[in-house]
Amino acid sequence: MAENPLYRGIIPPLATPLLTQNSLDMPGLERLIEHTLEGGVHAVLILGTTGEAPSLSRELRLEMIRASCHLVRERVPILVGVMDTSFMEAVNTGHAAAEAGASALLIAPPYYFTYSQRDLLSYVELLGAELTLPFLLYNIPQYTKIGYSVETVAQACRMQPVIGIKDSSGDMPYLRRVIVEVTNRPDFAVLIGPEEKLVEGLRAGASGGVCGGANVFPRTFTQIYEAAVRADWLEAERLQQLVCEASAALYQTGDSESSYLRGLKTALALEGICSDLPALPFNRFSAAEREAIERGLARVGSALNSDSVIT
Repeated sequence: MAENPLYRGIIPPLATPLLTQNSLDMPGLERLIEHTLEGGVHAVLILGTTGEAPSLSRELRLEMIRASCHLVRERVPILVGVMDTSFMEAVNTGHAAAEAGASALLIAPPYYFTYSQRDLLSYVELLGAELTLPFLLYNIPQYTKIGYSVETVAQACRMQPVIGIKDSSGDMPYLRRVIVEVTNRPDFAVLIGPEEKLVEGLRAGASGGVCGGANVFPRTFTQIYEAAVRADWLEAERLQQLVCEASAALYQTGDSESSYLRGLKTALALEGICSDLPALPFNRFSAAEREAIERGLARVGSALNSDSVIT
């Protein structure tokens, strides 16, 4: 595992609790933040994929930035996702995050048009010249159509504003190659996204995980990281199995295209944390689907409690 990156450990990509399609569930957001912080997370990410950022209005994204920074009160770093097709909107979001007190940004490639790696590297360079906050690259090619190649990451690693990468591709050979390429910069964070591969990523040398399930079970995820830090891989693998069981129980209900987001939000609602309203065009689960999530959550909770894991 990397020893010195600024961002390491468990960083939940927070869901965005919605009251309506253009207003936040503010009490729910506060409960969600307190729930994750009580679980010992090392930072929080807002407006990522789990936060449904591309589906939210600019006004609502700005409100989420301001509200989250206010509620966290500098207890842990806040990373803000930047997922825009417009360069200037990306810059504007970055400036708003800085003004609100965020710590860093997470920059996804602009989507819709097809870009070359040269285009992406230029995009990163230009953002670095405009933004006041440091940022991590967000590699999620399944949603953006193009990802940051290993070579592009290696070149971006030489730029001071770029302090890490979150890899949500699920491509473990890619992750391992990136880790090798950035070894000459010990402050560079390599974070893995897919929670089912968290331990595999930590074993490979990743500095932490940005895992959606840490919204619901933050302590379980921080216990995995703590076990990895002390090289107790047997315990880490045991807890990883529980995470995989939770993923299977909560993320496979309904249409596969939206099962993860709606399953996660439904679980949070069932736990009394925040609203389950997703951003359109997704809708809430039906009563039958909600009951399936409730049964799955009960099974997972029973397994966690029987193994004396604090959620």
